[in-house]
Amino acid sequence: MMQHELVTSTRRAHAPPPAQGGLDPRWRAVAMRDATADGGFVYGVTSTGVYCRPSCPSRRPRADRARFFDTGAGAREAGFRPCKRCQPDQVDAGVPGMDAVRRVSAFLAAHADESITLARLGRLAAMSPHHLQRRFKALVGVSPREYQAACRATRLKANLRSGADVTTAIYEAGYGSPSRVYESAALAGMTPSAYRRGGAGMHLAYSIVPSPFGRLLVATTAAGVCSVKLGDSDDRLAQDLKQEYRAAVIELGGRARAEWVRAILQHLKGELPALDLPIDVRATAFQWKVWRALQSIPYGETRPYGEVARRIGQPRAARAVARACATNPVCLVVPCHRVVPQDGRVGGYRWGAERKRKLIEKERR
Repeated sequence: MMQHELVTSTRRAHAPPPAQGGLDPRWRAVAMRDATADGGFVYGVTSTGVYCRPSCPSRRPRADRARFFDTGAGAREAGFRPCKRCQPDQVDAGVPGMDAVRRVSAFLAAHADESITLARLGRLAAMSPHHLQRRFKALVGVSPREYQAACRATRLKANLRSGADVTTAIYEAGYGSPSRVYESAALAGMTPSAYRRGGAGMHLAYSIVPSPFGRLLVATTAAGVCSVKLGDSDDRLAQDLKQEYRAAVIELGGRARAEWVRAILQHLKGELPALDLPIDVRATAFQWKVWRALQSIPYGETRPYGEVARRIGQPRAARAVARACATNPVCLVVPCHRVVPQDGRVGGYRWGAERKRKLIEKERR
């Protein structure tokens, strides 16, 4: 839950009607928690009455509940209060390298379809390539290359949703060939044509139930489990599923799936350490190789990304292993939470680092 104060109903009633955050180009910075956008604008959340900086670590709002302001003063005039967690009015404009990193991130977003060397970015930032790499990752959380890949994937999805044919969408987004789309895992397991159709022709059923680690969504096809999600909001979990399969037939309930949901719940409670369920997702050969390796990690144990890379015979592919974990659509069934950084930290997790830590601790007990 976000640690925010609620604005009074009287002040909220006088605020202007909310803008459609999903239509504002600044929404992407919020969706990516882009730290380089901090100081450029703030966004207000109509459901809580607070405003945040783009990189706020709190749970992101629905796009239609976000309103954008150039300054915190503008947000306060509209009846919003500053977030106590990210403290948007205290953005430090003097952070070393922040301006340079902002220039680079804007350049990468505008040139997502081009091949750009680190040396070229270094000249743009007036830094050595090595120093830029370190500052960019420290401030943004990903490398320039990973940031550009995220921008490219966003462009591909936008092209496909706008109705562009698959070939045009792929090349205009900057992928040199269709195979590059599969290697990048940009579409979370779906083919470009299936993504363009929004899952048209597919029939999914899902359930959302309480679990020891929050709300649990399990979605299946006739062939197996196609999505497993953890979260705090039923609406948000269902919305995420329908966004990816927006043209598929999706229904609540289903007899075959009930058995799989029970198995996952037993697994979370520690009653079923070995979870072996059929999986129905599209993925690259590399992703499958990584996911199978994850399924072989014993219950109660963890492995560093580098060790998983060595296990699949590609010792230099630790970062690619991390991407395969991040794009895993069936958490728990493929236990990506059991992979951690070499230094022993918990590391990132799509469903929250704290949830990952608790999963690991419970399994160890």
